[in-house]
Amino acid sequence: MDFLKLDRTAFKPQTISEAANQSEYYKKITWQQRLSIAAYLNSVAYQYSVKTPPKMDRNKFHVKNLKRNG
Repeated sequence: MDFLKLDRTAFKPQTISEAANQSEYYKKITWQQRLSIAAYLNSVAYQYSVKTPPKMDRNKFHVKNLKRNG
């Protein structure tokens, strides 16, 4: 899956109504593209590489087995 690069040199001042119209762009792209954008933005926010995300600490969670009647 190819990840998009954020162009930090591109900036356009917008009005509130112009900024609200950004959702129309994201509605037109595929869910895979939206997922890759979200993964990239998470990697920037939490400072990890997109190609090597941190592993989930599975010691913090546990699974309860449901007992079945009968």
